[in-house]
Amino acid sequence: MLQLIFLLQTEGQIRYSIPEEMKKGSLVGNIAQDLGLDLKRLRSGRARIVTGESIQYTELKTDKGTLVVNERIDREQLCGDVTPCSFTFEILLESPMELHPVTIEIQDQNDNPPQVLYPVQTGGSLVAELVPRSADVGYLVTKVVAVDVDSGQNAWLSYKLQKATDRALFEVGSQNGEIRTIRQVTDKDAVKQRLSVIVEDNGQPSRSATVVVNVAVADSFPEVLSEFTDFTHDKEYNDNLTFYLVLALAVVSFLFITCVVVIISVKIYRWRQSRVLYHSNLPVIPYYPPRYSDTLGSGTLQHVYNYEVCRTTDSRKSDCKFSGAGSQNVLIMDPSATGTMQRIQSEKSILDEPDSPLEV
Repeated sequence: MLQLIFLLQTEGQIRYSIPEEMKKGSLVGNIAQDLGLDLKRLRSGRARIVTGESIQYTELKTDKGTLVVNERIDREQLCGDVTPCSFTFEILLESPMELHPVTIEIQDQNDNPPQVLYPVQTGGSLVAELVPRSADVGYLVTKVVAVDVDSGQNAWLSYKLQKATDRALFEVGSQNGEIRTIRQVTDKDAVKQRLSVIVEDNGQPSRSATVVVNVAVADSFPEVLSEFTDFTHDKEYNDNLTFYLVLALAVVSFLFITCVVVIISVKIYRWRQSRVLYHSNLPVIPYYPPRYSDTLGSGTLQHVYNYEVCRTTDSRKSDCKFSGAGSQNVLIMDPSATGTMQRIQSEKSILDEPDSPLEV
């Protein structure tokens, strides 16, 4: 939105009026033109801003002769409730020395919503206004108090009843925020009454705040205490129950999805392993029984007999027992090894004799 910048020049003093919250680098005014100075004078005189403030809100561009915003300006932070809000500094030039005072007036913008002071909105405890059942028409229940830190018409507030348990029982004053009864209270009216009041300022665009007012329609304090205690307990119980139900559902869903993913991963892994073994071209390694030994070509037979030796302290009485061949179905014999077979059989017959002196 285009903001208008006003210029006043009286008795050699320059005065600018700008809105608050302008962006850094926004133009404030052409200081060279307004002071009747050319750019050469600004550069030769080393023109600069002199201020006693710790924050320099404006900056002088000597190459263009303009004054721009150097720091975000918050009117409420700068002046508080003081109106009008402004700050002053000097433009200093050397050779010869010149001093030109400049005043910047800050226009208020509707940048703050209303703040509700009463009723105080508490998160843990429940505050209620007591209305007796004997209350007549126009009974003052309570008053909503709010303020706006903006100034002028931006701080004008209006009040409006937004929601209510029984809209025919209460009304809110549009200018003062007073909540009053608009009819006689009866025994049929509920003890717990809840009103929602909206507070708006007069800015463009307007800002608002909402406050909840709890009203208890009862003649005795114990009745009010029991009603609102149950109400608070039920609300907290329902909130906790909903939270735990949602948490349990999330945990169960996570565990179920995790189990499904693990099962599918195991199935895929086993299937891939079986496919790899099926298509593998690796040679098959033969398996021999534990008592079957291979001579690895060191003897005349391809396979030899296994045997076990049983000895006593007297070696002449030791026994040598042969076990059957590792394979008894087929025996492949080389004709050239006939003599060797005869020699082995003769040695076996000697070992079979009870008193054989041969020791193995």
